[in-house]
Amino acid sequence: MTTKAQIAPVQTWKHMVWLPLLGTAACLGLSLGLNYLLLLSDVLTPFGRSVVTATLVPIVIGLPLFALLGWKQVEILRYRQELTRSGTYDRLTGCLNGAVFTSMVDRRAARAAGPRSGAFLVIHPEHLASINLRFGLGWGDEALRLIASAIRSSVRKGDLIGRLGNSMFGVFLPGATKQDAKEVGERIREAVGQIYFAPKGEKDVLAIRAGGVVFEHELAFEDMFRSAEELLLDAQDEANMALSHISN
Repeated sequence: MTTKAQIAPVQTWKHMVWLPLLGTAACLGLSLGLNYLLLLSDVLTPFGRSVVTATLVPIVIGLPLFALLGWKQVEILRYRQELTRSGTYDRLTGCLNGAVFTSMVDRRAARAAGPRSGAFLVIHPEHLASINLRFGLGWGDEALRLIASAIRSSVRKGDLIGRLGNSMFGVFLPGATKQDAKEVGERIREAVGQIYFAPKGEKDVLAIRAGGVVFEHELAFEDMFRSAEELLLDAQDEANMALSHISN
């Protein structure tokens, strides 16, 4: 039994064979037809006919061909950029996806140059389960998008933001002090609290909990995440952020 997967390569090869054959035949027909028409003209000398042919044939054939090739190159570049973006960023929130975020944090920790101290925050949106139950998953996704936007507007230049799992964000703050981490966490909390969120016309409040660690020497992602996640459980009061210092 022939499957679609087997038929597709055959059709591709047929397309690759027929396109150059038909294209070459069309170019040959154009060239022969133009030369035939010029031979019937008594106005041009043989040299004039050759000049016209040598000029018109490349223009008629080459211009649309190279225009098409240029357009295809633009499309390929756009597809590559979209592929790179889709493999790097989370489609829903626009933050780094979990795998890329983890890899970038680990690479920064392993490098010899640059700041070795910093902080790592875990941000957990509150009430998402309730929003999903009351208004549907679409509004839960909208809440995540709004919270992600608030986080991006609150961090410093050079900080990394990643989506970890379905409803958790990680924020890596290279070179940050404990005071810096507190200020960033507070800006995030205030920005989220100021979001206007009214699913189906019913105003609701968005909030977060945050836990974080401050370190003197950068750690592996798993070590920072585990410590920050444990502190997240202690941040029961949404107005506060649990923050700990790790001496390493």
